[in-house]
Amino acid sequence: MTEDAPAGDTAITLLIVDDHPVVRDGLRGMFESAPGFTVLGEASNGVEAVSLATGLDPDVILMDLRMPGGGGVDAIRELTRTGARAKVLVLTTYDTDSDTLPAIEAGATGYLLKDAPREELFTAVRAAAQGRTVLSPAVASRLVSAVRTPRSPGNEPLSAREREVLALVARGTSNREIARELFISEATVKTHLTHLYAKLGVKDRAAAVAVAYDRGILGWSSSA
Repeated sequence: MTEDAPAGDTAITLLIVDDHPVVRDGLRGMFESAPGFTVLGEASNGVEAVSLATGLDPDVILMDLRMPGGGGVDAIRELTRTGARAKVLVLTTYDTDSDTLPAIEAGATGYLLKDAPREELFTAVRAAAQGRTVLSPAVASRLVSAVRTPRSPGNEPLSAREREVLALVARGTSNREIARELFISEATVKTHLTHLYAKLGVKDRAAAVAVAYDRGILGWSSSA
């Protein structure tokens, strides 16, 4: 009998979020076969994850990022906004700036790639449960580069989701309609708007659309 096999209420509780059933099954089997972990549930998208997290109250959420029906970054923002106790550990195949930075900014405690070894994943979950930041070497390198390369105010690139919101704003879509179309909350829509206003250096919807068209973000540029 190993000394690191805590029982019952001492185990770290988990919620697994991934749109691929095979991945969820694999992760569940991995953690249920190891001492010190209890899998409380699974979700196939970010919207479902937020709902389940509210009821299950896990210690750690293993969160994929790109999922139909609700992405991971939006879910992380919503969990952060509502003050969820769970620590979010991103587990994905993507390590590009457009994925890593928004996830960390949204409130993720850690970021690992799916090719991480089994023991590294276990260690990361334990660290996340304690509130410690865990980053894969590739992600850590990207974050360091981002910090060392300051962006000019009003000239920061928009995330893919911010571009989606902006395109809907340009069509005159209300916040409620945007939330319905993108399967996110109105509060999350407002968060996206706040971020894209700051990135574009504007203060309202009309100015955001005008600047976006001027820079070619929405299809044409005045300098073309």
